[in-house]
Amino acid sequence: KGVTRGNGEIGEVITNNAKTFSNLPLSISYKGELVIRGEAVIKYSDFEEINATIEDASAKYKNPRNLCAGTVRQLNNEITAKRNVCFFAFSFVSASEETIDFKNSKNERMNWLKSLGFDIVESKLVTKDTVVDAVKEFAAKIASNDFPSDGLVLTMDDIEYSKSLGRTSKFPRDSIAFKWKDEVCDTKLLYIEWSASRTGLINPVAVFEPVELEGTSVSRASIHNVSIVKELMLGEGDIISVYKANMIIPQISENKTKSGNIKIPCTCPVCGEKTVIKNDNGVETLNCVNEECLAKKVMCFTHFVGRDAMNIEGLSQSTIEKFIAKGFIKELSDIFMLDRYKDEIVAMEGFGEKSYAKLIEAVNNAKEVEMPKFLFGLGILGVGLANAKVICKEFAYDFDKVRNALAEDIIAIYGMGETIAKNFIDYFASEGNNRIVDDLLKFITFATVEVNEEATLDGMNFVITGSLTKFENRNALKSVIEANGGKVVGSVSKNTHYLINNDINSSSSKNKKAKELGIEIITEEDFVEKILKKG
Repeated sequence: KGVTRGNGEIGEVITNNAKTFSNLPLSISYKGELVIRGEAVIKYSDFEEINATIEDASAKYKNPRNLCAGTVRQLNNEITAKRNVCFFAFSFVSASEETIDFKNSKNERMNWLKSLGFDIVESKLVTKDTVVDAVKEFAAKIASNDFPSDGLVLTMDDIEYSKSLGRTSKFPRDSIAFKWKDEVCDTKLLYIEWSASRTGLINPVAVFEPVELEGTSVSRASIHNVSIVKELMLGEGDIISVYKANMIIPQISENKTKSGNIKIPCTCPVCGEKTVIKNDNGVETLNCVNEECLAKKVMCFTHFVGRDAMNIEGLSQSTIEKFIAKGFIKELSDIFMLDRYKDEIVAMEGFGEKSYAKLIEAVNNAKEVEMPKFLFGLGILGVGLANAKVICKEFAYDFDKVRNALAEDIIAIYGMGETIAKNFIDYFASEGNNRIVDDLLKFITFATVEVNEEATLDGMNFVITGSLTKFENRNALKSVIEANGGKVVGSVSKNTHYLINNDINSSSSKNKKAKELGIEIITEEDFVEKILKKG
């Protein structure tokens, strides 16, 4: 079974994708349970080849890390296979360690893992006299490595000695982890680009002369808000220092010139209407208040077709922008009538008969959707997918009841508050929004959801850990809990009602925490028989 790291305890099952990893052995000479931890990586060279096949510059991927994170979670494992994902192991746990002569060395354990066919992270045995030179040696390799690396871990090799050192509440005392010093380059600021979002927020983006950082060319960096523009005293032509935060996100660390000649725009760069500066707890932001602003529509459309909403593959933000510019899409419902423009779409750059056919297939597949995903896709402020699931469950998946709910009905739902209730009611109080919803419902049908009227987990918080046997994965168990009114959280606290762990006697940190707080630990079978059926 392949599982993502998730929050460190709970991740997603990605077995079918993991089987396509280019260097992962699909069978090994070992009996028993073996839990291997490691890192999935797309190499720089493969990343560049992938981007070379994409003609639209705006659609190119930003960095190999983000691409890899999305690739391992792909619904279509054929896409994962094409991207040449590699896996590097850095530790393992075996339920049958007594059957193997591991001795007492972490280094020997990793070499044993390598003998099974796994690629392992590069390591080196050092002493107190050689550690400094070894760190310098690894640091020098960063610029030439064909894979991303953001730091180094120093750990004791002797396993028994490591255990004797104990741990703090969060970290083991036998290891030190640290990040590489950020690579910083000076460049010239060319101008500030103001980018509008679906919420009306207009974000400043610094555009500068390209520089090489962490193996890639960088020419843009988000500045986040007006306050930062003023604090840095940015001006066109200024010499600025830029780096990649966590070796991923370009940032400005310093402005060496500080001319301060950047003018905050008085009009929206998209619709041309007047802008306003809002001050929220001392942070100034630039906003467009025009509800008909095209930028808001672009981002609303992008949100609507996203994976957690309608999940329409082939409608990237850049494609939506092109369709809007050509007049193919004016309202959300127009997405379901794109077949009216077949000839024009097929003739567009980057499209063709096959791309068009795949797009229309994805659009047609989206016509049947789970109600919570549809509700989330509408973009109601504060109503994420989890909240959408709870709201739909509360009204027995009757959309007429959902859209006509009163503020007190929403507030009465466990976990909801006055702000979410106000945003929800305000959305459906709008005649324009209701027209949009009605137009969509001409094309959309909601997938049937079985509602268990007897079982209820309202107000109950669950934490899931360990491997599962009855349910396919943790997401499947989570869906059952949420469908019955419960909530799944990531960590054990005094507000947790049950910890679900098939290994009740495990010495895991979550088990220990649950026992300290007097929280009952139950198995999957306990959950189904004692909690779910009892209600």
